[in-house]
Amino acid sequence: MYHKIIIALSLEHGIAERALEAARCMAAEGAIIEAVHVYEAPRGAVSAYLDEKDVQKAYAATKQRLADRVAEAEGVTAVMLTGHSSRTLTEYAESSGADLIISGSHKPGVSDYFLGTTAARIVRHAPCTVVVLR
Repeated sequence: MYHKIIIALSLEHGIAERALEAARCMAAEGAIIEAVHVYEAPRGAVSAYLDEKDVQKAYAATKQRLADRVAEAEGVTAVMLTGHSSRTLTEYAESSGADLIISGSHKPGVSDYFLGTTAARIVRHAPCTVVVLR
């Protein structure tokens, strides 16, 4: 049984309900469950063409979508991070003492045959157990 569970939550995919169900099945009594979304701000040349107010509005809208997504999930805390998705998530898992990460993975393409690229990186670099849901 796990005491600190992170659900790696992409707001573009519908994995949240299955991930939450899995987390609750594997949670020890009194476990902390966090739904974590990593916001990747525009980088490189693209950022030069964006108004800072628009970037801030996009961040605020994403944070609200995350809060809305977990609002009905009792005992789940929404956590918004900023950075590179897999790296930021694994660093957060280590610093927060997580002992389980639950991540989704899309159907594989040629370049990422067994897992999606983010899920594969989480599996390779996570400091704890990782469960990948398709």
